[in-house]
Amino acid sequence: MLLKHNILKLYLLKGFLWFMVAMPIIVLFFQENGLTLMEVMILQSVYSLTVAITEIPSGYLADYFGRKNSIILGTIFIFFGYLIFSNYSGFEIFILAEFLVAIGGSLMSGADSAIMYDTLLEINQEKQYTKVEGKTYAIGNFSEAIAGLIGGFLATSSLLLPVQIQASILFFCIPIAVSLVEPSLHKENKIEKGFKSVLKVVKHSLFENVKLRWLIIYSSIMGVASLSAAWLAQPFFKSLDIPLFYYGILWAALNITAGISSYSSHKTEEKYNTNNLRSKLGLFMSISFLMVYFLPNYFGLIFIFIIYYLRGVVTPLLKNQININTTSNVRATVMSVRSFVLRISFAIVAPILGYLADNNGLEDSYLILSVLIICVSTISVIGLKKGSVLS
Repeated sequence: MLLKHNILKLYLLKGFLWFMVAMPIIVLFFQENGLTLMEVMILQSVYSLTVAITEIPSGYLADYFGRKNSIILGTIFIFFGYLIFSNYSGFEIFILAEFLVAIGGSLMSGADSAIMYDTLLEINQEKQYTKVEGKTYAIGNFSEAIAGLIGGFLATSSLLLPVQIQASILFFCIPIAVSLVEPSLHKENKIEKGFKSVLKVVKHSLFENVKLRWLIIYSSIMGVASLSAAWLAQPFFKSLDIPLFYYGILWAALNITAGISSYSSHKTEEKYNTNNLRSKLGLFMSISFLMVYFLPNYFGLIFIFIIYYLRGVVTPLLKNQININTTSNVRATVMSVRSFVLRISFAIVAPILGYLADNNGLEDSYLILSVLIICVSTISVIGLKKGSVLS
């Protein structure tokens, strides 16, 4: 059955997409091209804002025209975005590249999880979703770890070379996407046509379904924490005067840490009460950011590793919880609503973090994040408990 091969193809797609040899030095690459750290964070804000704006429409397109078609278009846009990065320089042209990569990311976001869940649903293995999603995320992290080692080594000769290689690797994602098979479950039960149907899903996700709303909000703050940790890691290395050669090694170690925890995330989910687990994850994530604030030295690195470990646990677990509370015909749209809230939040927070890092010091960025995480995650957990009682 060709449908079963979807899971393997999604593993391969994640492996190629996350084989990011440029990531360990991307902030340094931007700075070498004349950007300040605030401009780097503005780039990420542009990326997140673009993803947020296009996220829900792209989720609808995936539900209506097919998740496979959406993923194919996504890989093409991402490839062309990195092609610009590798051939041009300057803040304005980099904004264009981020815009293309963002559109590609939004086309894939939600569509990949939706095609995975519906594939498992059709072959009666939907209970394996957290395990499969965790394995996918682990493959991505391990891939990024290996790429990090290579990228760090390549960067010692040229900061541009890893970016050029990155563009070449992303090209191979396109034929993998083309080979995916659309589950018949989705073909038979598509979302209704029209803008009103999109608004209906958004209304249901954020207003009518209390549990789904708080899951999305909780997932979003943890996503902001993960993204911020990734973009602040390299400036943190730089603040410690760590030689460039070790950036790739550290980046690899961080991603291996996230990969190990995500691979076994299904066991963590089975072991603990889900709501209690969410409480603990929010608390531990907040404390970890706070400890980096108090320890802006080599001891602080330990807590950055803890943040990555928690990141690996929380991502597959929350995607599974959202999928359980969602029907097949609107799955990609609901996942896009989640990403929309996440990206809007990060688009607001990222420039503030960059400004604080440039003017007050990197430590203040970690303090702000710690406060945000504990406040939003606590409110979300309380909302989820009330939602469970009402349902």
